[in-house]
Amino acid sequence: MEENIESGKKSTGILFILLIAALVIIGYMSLKITQKNKLINECSNNRLELEADMEGMNDMMSGYVGNMSNDLRKDFQQMLNTYDALKTKDSTQNKSIEQQKQKIQGLMNQLNSNKKLSAQELFVLRKENETLRNIMKGYVKQIDSLNTLNVRLSSDLDVKTQELTTTTTERDQYKVQAQESAEQVKKGSKLQLFGVSSTGLRLKLNNTTEPTSKSRNCIQMKSSFTVASNPLTKSGRKVIYMQITAPDGNVLQGKENYIVSTELGSVAYSDRKEIDYNNENLDVVIYYDVKEGEATKGNYKVKMFCEGQLIGSDSFTLK
Repeated sequence: MEENIESGKKSTGILFILLIAALVIIGYMSLKITQKNKLINECSNNRLELEADMEGMNDMMSGYVGNMSNDLRKDFQQMLNTYDALKTKDSTQNKSIEQQKQKIQGLMNQLNSNKKLSAQELFVLRKENETLRNIMKGYVKQIDSLNTLNVRLSSDLDVKTQELTTTTTERDQYKVQAQESAEQVKKGSKLQLFGVSSTGLRLKLNNTTEPTSKSRNCIQMKSSFTVASNPLTKSGRKVIYMQITAPDGNVLQGKENYIVSTELGSVAYSDRKEIDYNNENLDVVIYYDVKEGEATKGNYKVKMFCEGQLIGSDSFTLK
């Protein structure tokens, strides 16, 4: 009996301790809940106060907000116009510029679609506007630098082109002068003949020849002349070609292959004479042996060529 009583007392003590512990926990939780509710109430009150302040600020700035919206629209449109101008200056940046234009257009659409934007939203748009404007300034600087470089290079090219034109003109002038000088030297170095005398020859009984004007007696034709001294002419071995043209216009040729290139083209010649010219007066005689039937009545023309140039002429008549 005493054991049961003692056991009941112990059980009652444990329950009492548990109850006290539960009450302590409940009290602690109630305190925490009370504190949290207080914080929630404070946050709610602060939120309401901020909303009221924001609404008041929006009301207070309503006039300014409208001006800000208009300013942003103008800025966005101005940036779009600037990008269009940049595209015409440098087509290599078109893709990047189009991407920036799409961002600006998106912000403009956002600005136009919501007519009652708050000051905070407008400030956010304005910040975006400043960011995009800085990006645009980078494009402007880059393209302007390229254009400046291009202008400088174009200017340098114009200068070099002018210098080249001037140099080419001077070169052409020098070339003309050189050609004229060369032509003058060529003319000056040309052999000159004087005392040219041409005639027909007949055979005498002593097997010598003498001049004749009778075509039936002519067995030979000759031209005698003096090659004048000329210090401009290169000395040395030279060949003088004699061309005799008959009254019928045909050239009398010693051989069929007697052809020489001259300033008048390729011409036939009658005979030739090689001389050793030492820049002094030199007497020369060239003979042509007449073939049967070649000596006819009429006027004969004689020309002398040397080094491709016509250096003398003469004529004679056979009756």
